[in-house]
Amino acid sequence: MKILVVALMLLSASMSVSAAPKAAGPAGGAMVSGIVRDAQGVVQMGALIQVVSSNSTTAVTAFTDFHGRYLVTNLLPGKYHVRASAALFVPALRENLQLRSGARTVVNLTLSTLFETGSWLPAERRRADESQDDWIWTLRSAANRPILRMVEDGDLVLMSSSASETSKVAGDAAKASVMAGDGTFGRGGVHHIVSLDRSLVDGSAARFRIDVGTGLAQGHSVFAGRPSTEMQAGYQRRLGLGGAVRTVVSYQSHPEMVGTGRVSGLDAVQVATAQKMQFGDFADAEVGTALNLIHTSGYMTAARPFLRVSAHPSSDWTIGYRMATSRSVQAFNGLDTVQPELPVAVMSQGKLRTESGLHQEVSITRKAGRGMVQASYYRDALENVLVSGGGGLIAADLDGDGSSATRLNGVIADSSTGGFQILASGYRSQGVNVTFTQPLTAGLWAALEYENGSALASQQDGTVTIAGVGSLLKPRTAQAATVALKGRVLHTGTSLRAAYRWQPEYLVTAVNPYAPFSDQAYFSFFVRQPVNCGRWLPAGLEATVDITNLLAQGYRPFLSADGRTLYLAQAPRSIQAGLAFNF
Repeated sequence: MKILVVALMLLSASMSVSAAPKAAGPAGGAMVSGIVRDAQGVVQMGALIQVVSSNSTTAVTAFTDFHGRYLVTNLLPGKYHVRASAALFVPALRENLQLRSGARTVVNLTLSTLFETGSWLPAERRRADESQDDWIWTLRSAANRPILRMVEDGDLVLMSSSASETSKVAGDAAKASVMAGDGTFGRGGVHHIVSLDRSLVDGSAARFRIDVGTGLAQGHSVFAGRPSTEMQAGYQRRLGLGGAVRTVVSYQSHPEMVGTGRVSGLDAVQVATAQKMQFGDFADAEVGTALNLIHTSGYMTAARPFLRVSAHPSSDWTIGYRMATSRSVQAFNGLDTVQPELPVAVMSQGKLRTESGLHQEVSITRKAGRGMVQASYYRDALENVLVSGGGGLIAADLDGDGSSATRLNGVIADSSTGGFQILASGYRSQGVNVTFTQPLTAGLWAALEYENGSALASQQDGTVTIAGVGSLLKPRTAQAATVALKGRVLHTGTSLRAAYRWQPEYLVTAVNPYAPFSDQAYFSFFVRQPVNCGRWLPAGLEATVDITNLLAQGYRPFLSADGRTLYLAQAPRSIQAGLAFNF
């Protein structure tokens, strides 16, 4: 019965296209066609198309079909306006379109939702696979009501009406990939990754991912590299009123981690849940939490909730409030990928401790043409801040001899990369953040961000113990600025994210660590490119390059007790690359 209802609705939409009235005109009249999508690149069925002459004497209407396409023929030569509209969307308009006799013109339009400004900025921290919010796509009726969930096989952004698109109601997708290089903390060595995706007719979707890493012993580390294992499973289910719920369960085992007292191994289980809700055209909300169970020299649990509320008094203005207690999961889209960051706990002052904090932010957003401007005020209360470093540790650095220096701050090292993290004191901060974003093409946007606040800074250089260096870090007021580019390059299949985030080099943590680009220290970029070599290579092959802090800026050196030079850095440089096969 459900299949019959869906078929009738699709047939009705198709008949609406063919039954659209046409302007009277000669056989050689002009023609306008195109595709209507939303801001995420999803084609919109049943959108109303109006082609109006500049003097308003001729008005022709049509509706988009199953693939979001429309066609209007037999138009008299002249100047026209093309308008696309749909329920819950801000209308899109192409003005001053000059048509000549016999001309065939392609006009592709993008509809923006009233809630679009709340999702322009990535609230989650970057992941290596840089996936988007693509768990579920929605096929809509002429009244913009969801009919079926579907997953697109091809590129999400197509600019030609002649380009073919295929879609499926339900199905499976799989990816096998290999990543290697000088990775970040917890991501070193060679990683073999297999992921599976499944979407169902009822709108639910599931993901599974397993990552087996082969540690590479570093010349500056005395600890032998050993394999690591990560397994994650995610599930999403659609709710009423445009809402959805997501759950991601992950298990991570990293035997290459070594803590104070030479305690080897770090295991973590994380259960993250999130739900989003929409209350008509006026407001939307997101709420969720991440529960961590961490085992190293002992066990500890930590719950990290978040909340986001946005009100939309008009289509151009948004007022929002955001509360977060974890930098890794701050919003519903923070569970977009099933690859979470590694929760880290270290032994300090006889207790197992992990980083925690409370971030509160009030923001005002206004659309500016096709882009938007957002201004926000935030307050942070951070506890047990983890600071990254490198240079290679020796066994003596991690001996738990009971000295006061060792008890001051915990240390945990990654034997595969030679990096380490130390536990520093907490601090409080407040400041403002101003962001301007502007779409450059249908799939690519640019952003400028400015913020001020406080961050931890190195107060002096000298001979210190590795466990005591954290006590020398004090908060200092500073400013930061970011220019970023993110999206897809049309006609190439290339996905990229590039950013240059500047802040004073004496800082070893980020100004406003809960900001979207807080982990993009200095020059960083990510590129994913389909590899097409005809018959020489199979279809579905992708190459990936992921680089953080390419120019190795912002390093703060210090001398350990035995005279070795180590360093602290907001984001140590990492270079990873790999190949993936989609099937």
